[in-house]
Amino acid sequence: MKSLLITAGISYLLGTIPFGYLLMRIFRGQDVRQTGSGNIGATNVSRTSPVLGLLTLLLDGLKGLAAVVITRMLFPGRPFLLGTAAILAIVGHMFPLWLGFRGGKGVATGLGSFALLVPKTILMIVGIFIAIFLIFRYVSLASILTVGLFPLLVWLLEPAQRVPLAGFATASSLLIIGKHHENIRRLLAHTEPRFQWRRG
Repeated sequence: MKSLLITAGISYLLGTIPFGYLLMRIFRGQDVRQTGSGNIGATNVSRTSPVLGLLTLLLDGLKGLAAVVITRMLFPGRPFLLGTAAILAIVGHMFPLWLGFRGGKGVATGLGSFALLVPKTILMIVGIFIAIFLIFRYVSLASILTVGLFPLLVWLLEPAQRVPLAGFATASSLLIIGKHHENIRRLLAHTEPRFQWRRG
């Protein structure tokens, strides 16, 4: 129980680091929650600054990765704790204590969290995401479809991880898709804006 609590606490706190919010405050003097979609994630940051958006993407992924790496160092050979670290980092990103529990949608953090656990699946997910985005230019659509495929791909591509991680993969997918509920409504209503880069 102690190891589970330590894992959950560290992973959640790492996930709550709001890199998009901090970068926009530091380099642009803006509150990213007051621009675009109001989200603190990489996509919304990129609408103002592609450079800061890319940096947000990398840092959000790295905090998820860090949660799993730290857990593996503290408690080696405990796959259940690794899955716990992954999902708690995502939860921290979505519901950060420091921002009134209003965070991002968890895609980048989810990718980073599972990168060491199911690397073949993550590579496939990234490829599918890029293909869908390039065809339709909807980040939300690419995110929802690839995240929806995530548990199935874990099952097909990572047989050694089916038992310890399939449940965590499914729960993470449901959380992330649930966070996209407004995007889903707009996609169905054909009012979702396509992604457009801005200079800066």
